[in-house]
Amino acid sequence: MTTIPLFPLNSGHTIPALGLGTYKMSEETAEYAVNEALHIGYRHIDTAQMYKNEAAVGRGIKKSGVAREDIFLTTKLDNPNHAPADARRTFEQSLSDLQTDYVDLFLIHWPLLTGDYVDTWKVLEEFLADGRARSIGVSNFEVHHLQALRNNTETVPAVNQIELHPYFQNIEVEQYSKDAGIRVEAWAPIARGKVAEDRIVRELAEERDCTPAQLVLAWHLANYRIVFPKASSREHLEENFAAVDVRIFKEDVDEINNLDEFEAGRSGMHPDTMKRPGE
Repeated sequence: MTTIPLFPLNSGHTIPALGLGTYKMSEETAEYAVNEALHIGYRHIDTAQMYKNEAAVGRGIKKSGVAREDIFLTTKLDNPNHAPADARRTFEQSLSDLQTDYVDLFLIHWPLLTGDYVDTWKVLEEFLADGRARSIGVSNFEVHHLQALRNNTETVPAVNQIELHPYFQNIEVEQYSKDAGIRVEAWAPIARGKVAEDRIVRELAEERDCTPAQLVLAWHLANYRIVFPKASSREHLEENFAAVDVRIFKEDVDEINNLDEFEAGRSGMHPDTMKRPGE
């Protein structure tokens, strides 16, 4: 039976190394995918206020019948909600939509250009203190953002969720995060499906009798990263889940490491240019 590894967090909790991402899922799709994933054996679900599907995720969890305490649930603060009052109000709404009285992890989704993320982080520390967030962290934070938190707040983020895949390995941010005791979560871990067409990845996957996506997910896990690939069909949910059983060798890791295109490989917004709506 497939067992998802648990990685320790600096908050004292553990997080399943493989989960389900729900980015750009409609409400109907999110509810279905969460329910299916939990029946397959997933125990880590990642959503966000920005995704507009928290209520559907909550329904999927409820429908699955899996006990809430057996699920690691993550959501994130949307960009317009950084002001302390807005952060508190929308966090309460997230809990209501998710049909839970706590989340396992709450993240600031983007640092933005306004520089108010330090004050926002102090509000997340309130959620941590009152138990409504078991762990708190950040997403898309560069080194200088993490340093600002370190210099001005009391709590080290439990995770930093960043774009990271074979073509953009985000080495500096990952290394700084690791050195600071911050667990790295990789979004777009299979480069939005690009790995399926990569000749080198395909050849390596054939040698290991797995799919390209499974091989790359195994590469992330071998580097002790947390991954939560998006999947909405039973077939792809099962394929991703089986990645934890793929045996990957050092030479595979080295080959994939050599695919890095550095900044040219970035597919999403750079955190230093991401603006709040209307700015």
